Amino acid sequence: MNDRLAAVLLLALASLPALAQTAPGLPGAAPPPFAEVFADATLRLDFTFTVDQKTEIVSLDRLRVQGPWAGPRTGLHQPFDYGRYAISLYDLATNRLLYAQGFDGLFGEYRTTTPAQQGEKRAYRRGLCVPLPKASVRVVLASRDRANLLQPVFVRTVDPQAPEVFRLPPPADVAVTAVQQSGAPADKVDLAFVAEGYTADDRAAFAEDVEKMLAALWACEPYASLRDRFNVYAVFRASQERGVSEPRQGRFRRTAVGASFNALGLDRYLLTEDDEALRTIASAAPHDTLVLLVNSERYGGGGIYQDYAASTADHALSRKVFLHEFGHSFAGLGDEYFTSEVAYNDFYPAGQEPLEPNLTALLVAGRPKWAGLVSAGLELPTPWEQQERDRLTQAMQELAAERQQAVAKAKQEGKGEAELKALADGFQPRLEELAKAQKARAERLAPLRGKVGAFEGAGYAAKGLYRPSLECLMFSNAEGGFCPVCQDAILRMVLHVCGGR
Repeated sequence: MNDRLAAVLLLALASLPALAQTAPGLPGAAPPPFAEVFADATLRLDFTFTVDQKTEIVSLDRLRVQGPWAGPRTGLHQPFDYGRYAISLYDLATNRLLYAQGFDGLFGEYRTTTPAQQGEKRAYRRGLCVPLPKASVRVVLASRDRANLLQPVFVRTVDPQAPEVFRLPPPADVAVTAVQQSGAPADKVDLAFVAEGYTADDRAAFAEDVEKMLAALWACEPYASLRDRFNVYAVFRASQERGVSEPRQGRFRRTAVGASFNALGLDRYLLTEDDEALRTIASAAPHDTLVLLVNSERYGGGGIYQDYAASTADHALSRKVFLHEFGHSFAGLGDEYFTSEVAYNDFYPAGQEPLEPNLTALLVAGRPKWAGLVSAGLELPTPWEQQERDRLTQAMQELAAERQQAVAKAKQEGKGEAELKALADGFQPRLEELAKAQKARAERLAPLRGKVGAFEGAGYAAKGLYRPSLECLMFSNAEGGFCPVCQDAILRMVLHVCGGR
């Protein structure tokens, strides 16, 4: 473990007991001992969220008891104010808060899209896992308002001993392989990879793809220094067909969990809306966090906090996509880029501090939420030639598109290979000039690399939101790993899930 991570580890271990007393936005005193109120089992609550921009209707569809509780036995009020939603369990007699956990869902993202703004309602299923209470509890689901305050949207008493609570084992055709065992599930981060789009003949390929992703994880800090904090499982259920659905290409596949590109209308956004299938398959293994590994060569993925991460397995950038999306789903990290196409409108309202630990609106001048990690002597906000970067990027994209269109037109006109090559080569001097300008800018900014400041341009917005560092896996796939702020956020989440040990 490097010196910086060792120092942060000591700080985080010292602060976790205090943090665990109450969770920001999730009220209550310290919970009672786990064994006093919970059995060593998992209760899954299957909800349906029917939403548009203004409407949020939540209904409880089914209760299921699954295998042993894989989560921590202490710190049951999560010490992170992450997620647009939260689930809480209260003791009926004393109103004492027993358990609280923030989370996100695709339905929360949908509410920011244009169809939702136009009043088009959609229904999404979402299973939430909590430790199994020994007695009846009051379940409260809360959603954040425009001021980021949690407001109840569902309240109901739940009796875990009721006859309608389903108690079924996982499907018999789900196979689980323990890839890495570091300790008891309650003391470790239990990471489960779920196969998608792998047929019965592809089981060996799935195992190889899991190892590829793990190699990337263990090569990236802080995971490299925290490898012994993880248990890893490979969960396999054969799909009827290989690959995954690609609606824009007119290709649809019968797969284990029904994953598809084109989530929320974005071609590269890869998710499943068959939550029932995913949760049922995943129930075969202890898990704190899920990765849906998709048998495809395309670029794409997705990640939702306390839900799951998804990534294709065989694109050249799949490993980086996996690390990025896992940053969303496991550690609550936000997107730091601001130029790629998204489906959202007003995802981060002006004047509100984002919940994510690596994004800030810098509402207090010179005081980002990561103030303790800011590099000495760095100006806040931190100048980084953003306009020049945007100009060069746009010019490169426009020139590449112009070349592509010119060559396509020449092909339609029947030009020969020599003429096509000469036409394409004619664009090369201008492309090289732009590349030279980009290199010169990178050299000017070299002293900022690895430093922590407040760089404008983050959270899908070129202005008004800031990220911690010039480069990070949450900003781009171009180079490097996680910035120091993201590393610290991941570290703290690992420590929490491991019960502070």
